[in-house]
Amino acid sequence: MRTRWRATHVLAHRDGGHALLRDGEIVWEGDTITYVGRGYDGPVDAELDLGEALVMPGLIDLDALTDIDHLVLDSWAPPARAAGLLWSQEYFDHRRRDAFTPAERATVREYALVQLALHGITTYMPIASEVHSAWAEPYDELVTMAETSRRIGLRGYLGPAYRSGVNVARPDGGRHVALDEERGRAGLRDAERFLDHTARLSDPLVNGVLLPCRIETLTEDLLRGTAALARRRDVPVRLHCLQGLHERDLVRETHHATPLELLARTGLLDTRLLVPHGVFTDRHPSVHGEDRGDLATLAAAGVSVIHCPQTSLRYGQVLHSFGAYRRAGINLCLGTDSFPPDLIRGMDTGVHLAKTADGRADAAPAEYYVEAATLGGARALGRDDLGRLEPGARADLVAFRLDDIRDGVQDDPVRTFLLNGTARQATHSVVAGRPVMTDGRIPGTDLTNLRRRAQELFERMREGYAERDVHRRGADALFPPTFPPFEETASR
Repeated sequence: MRTRWRATHVLAHRDGGHALLRDGEIVWEGDTITYVGRGYDGPVDAELDLGEALVMPGLIDLDALTDIDHLVLDSWAPPARAAGLLWSQEYFDHRRRDAFTPAERATVREYALVQLALHGITTYMPIASEVHSAWAEPYDELVTMAETSRRIGLRGYLGPAYRSGVNVARPDGGRHVALDEERGRAGLRDAERFLDHTARLSDPLVNGVLLPCRIETLTEDLLRGTAALARRRDVPVRLHCLQGLHERDLVRETHHATPLELLARTGLLDTRLLVPHGVFTDRHPSVHGEDRGDLATLAAAGVSVIHCPQTSLRYGQVLHSFGAYRRAGINLCLGTDSFPPDLIRGMDTGVHLAKTADGRADAAPAEYYVEAATLGGARALGRDDLGRLEPGARADLVAFRLDDIRDGVQDDPVRTFLLNGTARQATHSVVAGRPVMTDGRIPGTDLTNLRRRAQELFERMREGYAERDVHRRGADALFPPTFPPFEETASR
């Protein structure tokens, strides 16, 4: 089947980079783009005139929330309450359990994947909190999630998260990592088992990757095992690291190395490594405040840094800096990591965080962030057929409407959209030539019912913090309202 889209603005690809095409047309047949330009005169089986819209390559989110959001709860806590967001040692030792049944967890995953689709994301790599699970992510859960992802039509890079330990709160307010090393070894075995599952599926929309948890929660043996498996199976690894001072202190205390030195020592720098956040390198003011070679090490190893500007800002962190990492030759890509999975808002936030970090208005212009959300993500995945609109590329594309008066007057359509718009303006998307979103809806999904079920599960998730809290405080004490509730008084 041959399909044509028309739109006032198309972010086409030419000479190795993006180029704006006015009053453009895109034609694809099967899963492949066959034409980008104007005045296509060949036959088509279906066509859509999107009017005043921006058509872009499908957005690539490599730290995509596939959970019910927890940042809405845990990004506000003062130190006195922060320990209540972790497991207590007593909970770790005696009462670990899954907060949701497998069926409820499948609902959580469906809710999150639909959110990605509604925000114009076509390719994703998942991230979910393990706080609400008995340990990390079981194999069966990812098998179910892969089926949900296939049904919706997204392009996923999936694998069960695994770890050797978990951050645990002490009564004095300190933290340490409590270990269950056999669970970590079992998690790596499940990760390889899932790679076998994706190979049997042989579906281009389901790709196996290795997704170990945070670096401080993995033993050195598990890190080495991950690196060896990644090289043997030639799959990417995503590992959360270089994201906090607590992580840095724990790694130095346990391994007598910095996180980056530990990556090198365990062979992970010799893999196709993706690092979410990557904030705490030697350039960070809380580390050394100057370049002592970390960026050059990351660039030489071909590491991709997944920048999550919106989440960084909400936790009070800044990348030092987008421009410096880019000049060092590091491949930068983007992630959302929290709700909303809105890479448009994320790009806008990133542009302004970069200005703050470097003290200049042109530190990281909008086009750099658009490239990170498309071409950077494709490079991280080793896919030169994604992230671009040109003949021969995969037909992964998204359309955002630009005709709302609330968007303001328009200068450059991309820059104006990033400054004034949001990903909620997405109306249509296609993955591998097949529609995922049509007129702002996901066919076959009852959004009202899904929203209701997700809210019920969130309320239970919120209450569950109390049983893990080292001080056993209730949810209302851990998450007080912004303002006290208005209480009616009896009339006199």
